[in-house]
Amino acid sequence: MNNDLIFSPSPHIKTPNNSRVLMIDVLVALTPALIWGVIVFGPRALTVVTVSILSCVIFETLFRLILKRPQTILDFSAVVTGLLLAFNLPASVPLWIPIVGAFFAIVIVKQLFGGIGKNIMNPALAARVFLYSWSKHMTAFPEPSFLNGEHMPAFAISINNIDATASATPLTVIKQGAIPSDTSIFDMLIGNCAGTIGEISAVLLILGGLFLLARKVITWHIPVTFIGTVAVLAFLKNISGSSIDFMLYEILGGGLMLGAFFMATDYATSPVTKTGRLIYGAGCGLLTVLFRFYGGYAESVSFAILIMNLLVWYIDRFTKPVRFGGKN
Repeated sequence: MNNDLIFSPSPHIKTPNNSRVLMIDVLVALTPALIWGVIVFGPRALTVVTVSILSCVIFETLFRLILKRPQTILDFSAVVTGLLLAFNLPASVPLWIPIVGAFFAIVIVKQLFGGIGKNIMNPALAARVFLYSWSKHMTAFPEPSFLNGEHMPAFAISINNIDATASATPLTVIKQGAIPSDTSIFDMLIGNCAGTIGEISAVLLILGGLFLLARKVITWHIPVTFIGTVAVLAFLKNISGSSIDFMLYEILGGGLMLGAFFMATDYATSPVTKTGRLIYGAGCGLLTVLFRFYGGYAESVSFAILIMNLLVWYIDRFTKPVRFGGKN
């Protein structure tokens, strides 16, 4: 008998890419868009991001301390949730908005379901939808302040002249049946337009997504089918006379790039099979277009992803491979 032969239960493949490493990769990928958001909207954007991240970290620490559970803040998942939540907020929101959103994301959506990997919805997106309860703040998008030099106060609890600083986003103009006259496709590509802190620069979000693909943090299935479905349906819908222009405005506008690369690909709330991911991405794209064209809000990526999150169990159930010749 060979005493050097050791048997052990699966899995037999190990990787150094634990949750902490993956979260750091996501933070690195989001950093260019973060820097651009601060440049465009001024120091107020950095304040909102900081409050959001600190709130998520504090709520997770306190929750697990009160319930006497092991601390998990060093896996950086709370930091990622806080950053993504802030990316989905206008820079002009009162500072209590990211605090309330962080509580909902961390305590209600994540920790009450058991913590990282056990939540059934993306915490940051669920918090954003919850915060639409205060729609005045969530739908008032400031213009890029670096153009006029008028920066919002960085540390004020709320912005009193929010109506004066608010501007229509390109998607809002499209929702009204027109093509934006003061925002070019190039402006949307680089991020010279009104919107939330982290969703305006499509090119930086794409570069961040490519970084995650290169690092094998995500696969291509969800982003490609998500964006591709929106592109095809927008091309067919066309309201402007130029199908290409209308399609580009639809895929570059709003939170599509942020959602496709960084939110819909969340491990805990997306399918595990390749076929499932294709179905899931196409479903996100279809719902996004339906809500944008026929819903009440100009933007709908958050709603589309959350609905598909709730269908992941069924998608996995019907797309998982049959093992060892057994029956499904």
